[in-house]
Amino acid sequence: MPKNKIHKVGMKRKRERKTNYRSRIALLLSEKPRIVIRKSLSNITVQAVEYSPKGDKVIASAKSRELAAMGYTMNRGNIPSAYLTGLLLGKRAMEKGVKEAVADIGLNTHMKGSRVYAALKGAVDAGLKVPCSEEIFPPEERITGKHISDYAQKLKSESNEKYEKAFSRCLKHAAPEDIPKQFEAVKSKIMKVK
Repeated sequence: MPKNKIHKVGMKRKRERKTNYRSRIALLLSEKPRIVIRKSLSNITVQAVEYSPKGDKVIASAKSRELAAMGYTMNRGNIPSAYLTGLLLGKRAMEKGVKEAVADIGLNTHMKGSRVYAALKGAVDAGLKVPCSEEIFPPEERITGKHISDYAQKLKSESNEKYEKAFSRCLKHAAPEDIPKQFEAVKSKIMKVK
């Protein structure tokens, strides 16, 4: 039984577990822009955000949906598309004068080699200085999509029925074996963007 009759209600975003205010204040104390990475099952959003007392200001933004305009027809929720989205954000942030930043992954679980860290690697490869360890990034074969291509070829050689069932959505647009080719084509387009 509470001793005081006054009940203090906590902050709404904290109650709903949308914001961890301890980690947010630690990021804000660095006084550097943040690379905010948010993911869903089918898309990923990466933004360069600067703190302002009146509200955060978005300096640059990139969404995995933008990759379709560059010729990427594969799933936009996987590791290759996360890397390309981070690379696109890194190029845009560099154009706006952002040289260094800190990573803000929010309430996402820290998992070595995940989509979040693939997007962060894309931003780092674009030229942004972000304090992080190279060990957390996914291996190069996963970033380029070679693992998906190899699995598709293995399934196709075993059973055409299993192959078509596993990649039914992907086959509507392109063959999954073409992911590394599409990845390289889109990456070269992003690197040419000024």
